Amino acid sequence: MSSLLQRPFSHVIDGKLFDDESAKTILIVNPATEETLANVPIATRDTVEKAVQSAAAAFATWSKWSWDERASRVRKSGEAFRDLKPQLAMLLVAEQGKALGAAHYELDTAQEWFDRLHQLQPKEKVVYENDSTRVIERYLPLGVSAAIVPWNFPVLLMIWKILPAIIMGNTIIVKPSPFTPLCSVRIVEMLQQFFPPGVVQVLTGDDSLGPWLTEHPGIRKISFTGSTATGRLVARSCAATLKRFTLELGGNDASIIMPDIDVPKVAPRVFQAAFFNSGQTCHAAKRIYVHEDVYDRFAQAMASLAKQAKVGRGEESDTVFGPLNNKMQHDKIAEFIDQSRGEGHTFLAGGKMEQTTGYFAPLTIVDRPPEASRIVQEEPFGPIVPLLQWTDEEDLIRRVNDSPYGLGATVWGTDLDRVERVGRRIEAGLVWTNQERMDQHPEVAFGGFKQSGIGCENGMAGLTGWGQIQCIALLKAPTNDL
Repeated sequence: MSSLLQRPFSHVIDGKLFDDESAKTILIVNPATEETLANVPIATRDTVEKAVQSAAAAFATWSKWSWDERASRVRKSGEAFRDLKPQLAMLLVAEQGKALGAAHYELDTAQEWFDRLHQLQPKEKVVYENDSTRVIERYLPLGVSAAIVPWNFPVLLMIWKILPAIIMGNTIIVKPSPFTPLCSVRIVEMLQQFFPPGVVQVLTGDDSLGPWLTEHPGIRKISFTGSTATGRLVARSCAATLKRFTLELGGNDASIIMPDIDVPKVAPRVFQAAFFNSGQTCHAAKRIYVHEDVYDRFAQAMASLAKQAKVGRGEESDTVFGPLNNKMQHDKIAEFIDQSRGEGHTFLAGGKMEQTTGYFAPLTIVDRPPEASRIVQEEPFGPIVPLLQWTDEEDLIRRVNDSPYGLGATVWGTDLDRVERVGRRIEAGLVWTNQERMDQHPEVAFGGFKQSGIGCENGMAGLTGWGQIQCIALLKAPTNDL
């Protein structure tokens, strides 16, 4: 990691680091120690204009490259990414806070996009034909695009946006979170070896930068991952110029535990699904509905796991869960815990914030809080989860779907027909069965129902979302009417 920290961090514009010595800067803090890691410049409107102009100039030629030519560059850049991963993992731990194992998981998952995305090529196809006419459907690149990336998975979610955008022939400007820009800068800097100047750029900045990108008339698409509240603002801003947008927003994912599970085997897997990345995962198990027949045994197993797992600095070998990424999120989790305590909820584990250096929070499990309570209805985005009891399947489905969110869900049980039946009735964009990691893959679309988003990332649907559909009606023979 030391070599990655030695050089300055800055914007990458037109193929190189853009050194603006007069710019104001943001301090990037290690969430485990609260020590300063580096500083990055705050982009100005002028900086944005430079990046958009460079991206527009690059689009004029990059969009003319063939799919195979673009895909070849993506695969070659993936080899450089593979070589950089050991250093990136340590830098990711330092700026995001996650445990080293979780950092490797994020980077290894991102590698799949470099290695396999090219296989999803949307080819021209005949969609209608008669004796005189053949209609061909194809996708053309949109133009300059922008990616607004959150702090919980700053590498993976950036790669989700960069690679589909550019392989479809667009150019892209990345705005990382002001809490986690360091890996983004280094990765985009590395990508300059493989792509023409202006194809992939990164701008660091504060809360002003996002609106400047979403309202810019020269940008044709925004891909945003973040909160539902901010997503509404993004959509409103994009509407002014009728630019495309994809919104991957909040979730309050349900995990359903059937009565026929093997508690010692399933509880550790659900535990990981709930607390992976310290609960800072949009599709973590945030509401766990446990059948009454196994509730007590399952709750005891979950509580035991929470008390045993080490919460600590991510680089320490025995750390399972790191700190929360930033003070804002730390304060939010403290508020959730205080409110649950004030409402008299029972804690099976955790439930008390300690005064420590770093943004650490205890793994907290709340025992059967009321369905209307905040801990059930809202998304904490941290290491606190309610266990809820269920008896009747119809009532369960009603409770699970009675949410403004619909991102993901999981169903656990050995009766696979019942598991599938329940899974098909859940209003969520991606439903997993008997799987805790909730892995993402380039081939699998990811998007949410209701207020969890608009559009999707990944899969053929996500990839073609980076293109403009065009149909060409071709006559099969000359006509005397011309």
